[in-house]
Amino acid sequence: MELNIRRYSRDDRELWDDFVRKSRNATFLFERGYMDYHSDRFADCSWMAYKGDKLVAMLPANVDSSGVLHSHQGLTYGGWLLPPSHLDGSDLLEIFQLAVEIWKAAGIVALDYKPLPWIYSAQPSQEDVYALFRMGATVSEINLSSAINLSYPIHYNKLRKRTLRKSSELRVIIDETDDSEKFMQMVKTCLQDRHDTQPVHTAREISILKERFPENIRMFALRLEDRPEEGFQAGVMVYDTGRVAHAQYIASTPLGRELNLLTPLFDWLIRERYSDKAYFDFGISNEDHGRYLNSGLLRQKFSYGATGVAYQRWELKI
Repeated sequence: MELNIRRYSRDDRELWDDFVRKSRNATFLFERGYMDYHSDRFADCSWMAYKGDKLVAMLPANVDSSGVLHSHQGLTYGGWLLPPSHLDGSDLLEIFQLAVEIWKAAGIVALDYKPLPWIYSAQPSQEDVYALFRMGATVSEINLSSAINLSYPIHYNKLRKRTLRKSSELRVIIDETDDSEKFMQMVKTCLQDRHDTQPVHTAREISILKERFPENIRMFALRLEDRPEEGFQAGVMVYDTGRVAHAQYIASTPLGRELNLLTPLFDWLIRERYSDKAYFDFGISNEDHGRYLNSGLLRQKFSYGATGVAYQRWELKI
């Protein structure tokens, strides 16, 4: 059957979201309700591939003013989304090659491509990585994330066990919260104090996204029972993709850090709240596009039993 590739339009929204929900390598971040919340910052340039009249692959993407196609700047990961079956590596290589011809004719000069980390796929889906290799793409960035395989026994190291025993003497309350303002203020203060950075999302954006994806985006906060007036002392925002619980934001107050209150919160998230998932992903420990590894942060995640997952980025000149 003839292969055809065209750009996404707003009229395709229902078809797009239906494909995402059935795809073997997609998460809720690729649904239009998530992708389009920051459409004012990124010029959408997503693509849909057909064999005959059947939609067989999609690429969430945006294009910048210099003519670089990104997959996608507003998302942690991206790449070609594939159907549950009936599309193999040869098919995707053919799709990729045709897409490059179309992009070149449209004035696109390069592709900035972030494959989906393998732990998020319902089935092995790294056909795109092979295609990138075949087409002469080069690795432009690798960040190191840390994840726990929850189907295996969880092994905290001695330091984490000792910290957990000590914190267990405290009377803590762990709640799920919908107070995006309060939660994101704690995140903002923590990031500013410890890393001199700002959160990617504003409180308003989180409120919008939580309203659109209430089952996927959850905020958990820990308080001290004997100091209720002091409010949240530690918090974790979790993106639940179905297979993976990803810690999107992690924050604590100075008192929370002094008492190591993230430890009982993470212990509860890992052993109870998300114990039915395949993986718990703490996220990356890098700065400067992967060139700097925060060893101290990495070891904290390793202390819970988390090990490495590479978040790749490729560049293809067109």
